[in-house]
Amino acid sequence: MTDSIIVEPGSHWAGVVAKGDTLTIVDLKGAQGVDFLCYNADQPEERYHAPNTLKAALTLKLTTGHTLYSDDARSIFTITEDTFGGHDTIGGCCSEVSNEMLYGVKGASGCRENFLKGLESFGLSRRDIVPNINFFCDVPVDNDRALSDTVFVPSKAQAGALVTLEAKMNALAVISNCPQVNNPCNHGNPTEIEIRITTSI
Repeated sequence: MTDSIIVEPGSHWAGVVAKGDTLTIVDLKGAQGVDFLCYNADQPEERYHAPNTLKAALTLKLTTGHTLYSDDARSIFTITEDTFGGHDTIGGCCSEVSNEMLYGVKGASGCRENFLKGLESFGLSRRDIVPNINFFCDVPVDNDRALSDTVFVPSKAQAGALVTLEAKMNALAVISNCPQVNNPCNHGNPTEIEIRITTSI
């Protein structure tokens, strides 16, 4: 059985994906960034850990076959299908304060604020936000280890691009459908996404 949820641009979703079930994120119209965090739903002080994930993957960009590891080096999710390839792990989430710092724009909330709203429903807060994954986003690093002047470049995701993750434990997933218009990650036009939860039984 599969449940489908549409997440409007600039909105968020948070929920528990049972062990063995899958979470699919679909970029319905293409070129839309999706910020992602995950936790052990039964013990949320255990959460996604970028260093463990990247050391195991031996790459900064995640795709099919890679595992999202926790700070206890346990598998939270494994990517089982990916039609985009090479999701960003270093750009972090946008926020009201970073929008002012980077772009001089005041009062523009971002994915950090969405994460806070999603986490609040599960008794979590600011202290529980860690460096996240940016699905369908590209942060290129050149041979001199430098970033582009915009950090993010326009997403190459086509309409219908998707990534599927299988839960390796009861996992809390928190998703922000990125509202960013100050850098080119969403091509200046945030659009809706679909979330599909498929049960294994």
